[in-house]
Amino acid sequence: MTAVPGFCVFATAIGWCGIAWNEIGVAGVQLPAGDEEGTRACMRGRFPSAPEQPAPAPIQAVIARIQALLQGQPDAMLDVQLDMSGVQPFHQRVYEITRAIPPGRTLTYGEVAARLGEPGAARAVGQALGHNPFAPVVPCHRVLAARSGADGFSAEGGVATKLRMLQIENAQMGPDRGLFD
Repeated sequence: MTAVPGFCVFATAIGWCGIAWNEIGVAGVQLPAGDEEGTRACMRGRFPSAPEQPAPAPIQAVIARIQALLQGQPDAMLDVQLDMSGVQPFHQRVYEITRAIPPGRTLTYGEVAARLGEPGAARAVGQALGHNPFAPVVPCHRVLAARSGADGFSAEGGVATKLRMLQIENAQMGPDRGLFD
């Protein structure tokens, strides 16, 4: 990985996304925030000391995979190195479980909490996913509310964006939503 931190914005099937990197790996990903300038402004706000610059080759490869994922090409992206040094330990655990949800599959907040060994922590799981700095590499859109399905989403467009991402993946929703064992 490059030792020079930076960020860039890039076009995807759902709009302009952003990615930041550092010597560890991916420091953050931004789902579309309106238009290209909106996404750029979000990235500058999140990473004020990182200059906007062309992505180095390893990050270009991650960008290409995100673009393909958002066009419907399944990719679990489990091998993408994330810098979680500023992420709370509980959130890291939630993100680890969420990353293991394959494209086209879903879990509920309660199911993620149960996999954490904390079955009463569904609300805390939702809060952690609401602060996910790596979407869609950490696919928080694949976590649903138990009763209402697609409930809340912190990205621009809210639930509509979540549903669009699930539709791109041909995810099953409802009682037979394709949970994995």
